[in-house]
Amino acid sequence: MLQLKGKSAVVTGGSRGIGRSIAINLARLGASVAVNYTSNSAAAEETVKEITGSGGKAIAIAANVAQAQQANTLIESAAEQFGTVHILVNSAGITRDGLLMRMKDEEWQQVIQTNLTGVFNCTRAVSRIMLKQRWGRIVNISSIVGIKGNAGQANYCASKAGVIGFTKAAAKELGSRGITVNAIAPGYIQTDMTGKLPQSARDEMLSRVLLGRPGRPEDVAWLAAFLSSDLSSYITGQIISVDGGIVM
Repeated sequence: MLQLKGKSAVVTGGSRGIGRSIAINLARLGASVAVNYTSNSAAAEETVKEITGSGGKAIAIAANVAQAQQANTLIESAAEQFGTVHILVNSAGITRDGLLMRMKDEEWQQVIQTNLTGVFNCTRAVSRIMLKQRWGRIVNISSIVGIKGNAGQANYCASKAGVIGFTKAAAKELGSRGITVNAIAPGYIQTDMTGKLPQSARDEMLSRVLLGRPGRPEDVAWLAAFLSSDLSSYITGQIISVDGGIVM
């Protein structure tokens, strides 16, 4: 049975989109959840309210995971509140789309720093705790564009491909201590981020989905919950697509 009673989790980017759905689902299954956000405190508090209103336990913690010290403080604060951290879901991510030849230096750096360096910062911080307790679950949110690429998203694709390589390396380093590290590669999921895309782009993506519908954040959240549980104890270093068949 899938349950997370007695576990504590940190979900970066937990105030919106896929991260929000993951935070709510982990709490529904019994975990205490730290909902991380960078600037939108209202959205984070709304996520916490939804969790606590259903009898779960959650707190909101502000931190820019692209900054190492803030990532360290995020993990330390969650461990102080909950006693330890068993689960880390690296879901924080941004886009700064544009054609390669027109992309500004800061648009490249911002995406790499948040989407890739943020994963490194938080994983490094939480690994110290997990190594001592000899148990941990780390779930990184990558993307199918990190596998197949996408025009106009060189920075985003590079960051998400980097997450895939990082996941495999971290799995090899941490596996002997009972820590699993896996990544989820979502496809076309209905979120605020994809909602900002032109309708023509959304229609084109949907035309390639074998199941004929966009994904829901919950489709990713249930896999994240499974990978965070004891049921997935023999799965590590894997990149699992949740994409309705786009990359077949």
